[in-house]
Amino acid sequence: MASKSVFEKIVDRELPATILYEDEDILAFIPLRKQAPVHILIIPKKRIVSVNEIDDEDALLIGKMFLVARDLAKEHKIDSTGYRLTLNTNEDAGQSVFHLHLHLFGGKKTGPMTTQDYIDPRVKN
Repeated sequence: MASKSVFEKIVDRELPATILYEDEDILAFIPLRKQAPVHILIIPKKRIVSVNEIDDEDALLIGKMFLVARDLAKEHKIDSTGYRLTLNTNEDAGQSVFHLHLHLFGGKKTGPMTTQDYIDPRVKN
């Protein structure tokens, strides 16, 4: 078995974290490198490296992550103003911890996700 990820160490209480939600399947906490006024990481306790490793039997678990995100957005009063959910897969997409995690960003207007250099020139602004 590969060594534990930093998130697994948080789940096992080997590293400290500000935990906002926990049940038997999911843990949600504030990352040390916050990127928005509200920035919460939502992870499965089960070791899943990335979206590429999700099994069919994980469907309910993954759905539960999104329900937790919805509830935390409401709890942090960003449900009506807007928030962004991001799930990065592998290095080119920005995944730096190889344990599946959903970012919940909010509390301010977010910028574009990617460059607009690849928009079809037929599209009018």
